[in-house]
Amino acid sequence: MAASSGLLIIQLHLPEAHTLKDKRQVLQSLLGRLKARLNVAVAETGHQDFHQRAEISLACVAGTRLGCDRILDDALALVEFEPRAVVLSAEREVS
Repeated sequence: MAASSGLLIIQLHLPEAHTLKDKRQVLQSLLGRLKARLNVAVAETGHQDFHQRAEISLACVAGTRLGCDRILDDALALVEFEPRAVVLSAEREVS
């Protein structure tokens, strides 16, 4: 039985974050929702020292490649729905 894994790296702009504390509030909320709703592993992986930029990475495992694609689609949609963050780019890899 073969499983598929997926990785999604999202670059974000946080226009209303004026301090690292503001950024942390937005990211903690967003990462918590992604974990709770989609059962993915997610972390901030870049731009930790910049208050208006963020990079988050998500990983998932599913029984099929299509399953991974659906999870990553749902994750990106949830991030795009966050009004305090603007998605600059998203890179996806599914194997």
